[in-house]
Amino acid sequence: MSETEAAQDRACKISARNFSFFYGEHCALRDINLEIKRNQLLTIMGPSGSGKTTFLRSLNRLGDLIPGTRHEGSLEIDGTDVYSPGVDVADLRRRVGMVFALPVALPMSIFNNVAHGPRMQGIRHSKKLEKIVEKALRDAILWDEVKDRLSDHASRLSGGQLQRLSIARVLALEPEIVLLDEPTSGLDPISTLKIEELLWELVDRYTIVLVTHNPLQGARIDSETAFLLMGELVETGSAYDIFTRPKDKRTEDYVSGKFG
Repeated sequence: MSETEAAQDRACKISARNFSFFYGEHCALRDINLEIKRNQLLTIMGPSGSGKTTFLRSLNRLGDLIPGTRHEGSLEIDGTDVYSPGVDVADLRRRVGMVFALPVALPMSIFNNVAHGPRMQGIRHSKKLEKIVEKALRDAILWDEVKDRLSDHASRLSGGQLQRLSIARVLALEPEIVLLDEPTSGLDPISTLKIEELLWELVDRYTIVLVTHNPLQGARIDSETAFLLMGELVETGSAYDIFTRPKDKRTEDYVSGKFG
């Protein structure tokens, strides 16, 4: 391997090679070839049923929880196939955290929502937990809004705050990759903007993959972008290229609002 190839390998965090995923006989993803660099924000967009969520769930093997699923090809993180027999799935899911569309608080205080994961990892020292919780809430741009009411029940937070709390719960486990599955789909415009701005705050420390069905959100975020349609990776490129000079007619039709 040349020095250039070795440098490219080090820069690549996630690599899908001819990756396909099946629910029974249904092929949800077909021959996906995609590389995501370290500390890159990638936006995956496409209409419902295009395979976006399936791709996210494959990265931390949440698809394993569904009977009758199988895959073909490889899906690697740091050069190791996540489906290799020796992979510790519990550790994989810590390293690859996921935020879902619907923010659901654990039935406990704001503090304990964030501390729950580290406690499950064996951290019990109160001062250490306090530092972890504060850092995670700061990273999620929520600390200033909740620092004086950490003992309040988390259900008292607004929808936008709950989603940032969900992000803080993931960050408290110190992941390497953060997956977000339409995290703003149920939020008001102001909360949506806060989440979108937060992504660029976090990308220096994490590799981030965001899924959205909203082309306008993809344009606003203005990151490297991938377009999925009916399980096929149609096109990748900068948001500028995808929205102003797409290579595929299907991409052009999607970003112009002809379907989706």
